[in-house]
Amino acid sequence: MDFKYVRLQGRENAYMTKYPKGIFGMCWRLLLDGKMSEADAEEFKAVDKWFVENLPEPEPCKKQEQVITFFKTTAAEMLKKTEPMTRLLEKYGQPYDAVYTNHVGTIIYEDEWQVAVRVENGRMI
Repeated sequence: MDFKYVRLQGRENAYMTKYPKGIFGMCWRLLLDGKMSEADAEEFKAVDKWFVENLPEPEPCKKQEQVITFFKTTAAEMLKKTEPMTRLLEKYGQPYDAVYTNHVGTIIYEDEWQVAVRVENGRMI
């Protein structure tokens, strides 16, 4: 079966969305909690900077609306760029899952690499 979307997410819920935290939020939490070494923090910041410069930030995310994002499985370059983050999560013992799906609810934002969907009480709408 071919899937359209993938989300790299943890196993604990984000405060705002009540949906499992995404990979970026998980890595930022490790950094902000002082759990990453200085070298690992710099590596993550460099990866995050690359995404900020190369992946559009959906308007609903900028407005801090209750949304989550999925990569399109066709976005191979973007997915490859997440590998340093998954290595860091593994290094620091943070479980995560790659969730592949064709069902993401109602898409409220879409670009070449990703989609955003609204969530409410931990469920996609």
